[in-house]
Amino acid sequence: MSEHPNVMRMREGYEAFGKGDLDRLRDLWRPDIRWHEPGGNQLSGHYTGTDEVFDLFRRLFELTEGSFRAEVRATFADDTDGVAVVRLTAHRGDRDIDVVAAHLFRYEDGLVAEFWEAHTDQPAVDAFYA
Repeated sequence: MSEHPNVMRMREGYEAFGKGDLDRLRDLWRPDIRWHEPGGNQLSGHYTGTDEVFDLFRRLFELTEGSFRAEVRATFADDTDGVAVVRLTAHRGDRDIDVVAAHLFRYEDGLVAEFWEAHTDQPAVDAFYA
């Protein structure tokens, strides 16, 4: 049985993110993508459009001194929804973070239209990015 095309797109997206290939991410996302970061820290909030999301990524990598990594553990998708279970690691100075998150995707016409993140330890994430 072959993978759903949105599972393949999800994997391509994580690979592109890991390489810093923003052009490939633009190909996989709607230009008006809506991105939701949970919690109460300096990265929390709602972002609209690829430029705002890419600015979020820039801030993320600045804060983590380029150390942020997203290790995909599992992916699931159908025509409209997708989920990735992801291990997130990074360091900031002498602080480290290592949490698991669920990444939720909503697809429209094969492109990511919306993204939500849910961490297994939101207080630790908030403290790390405080």
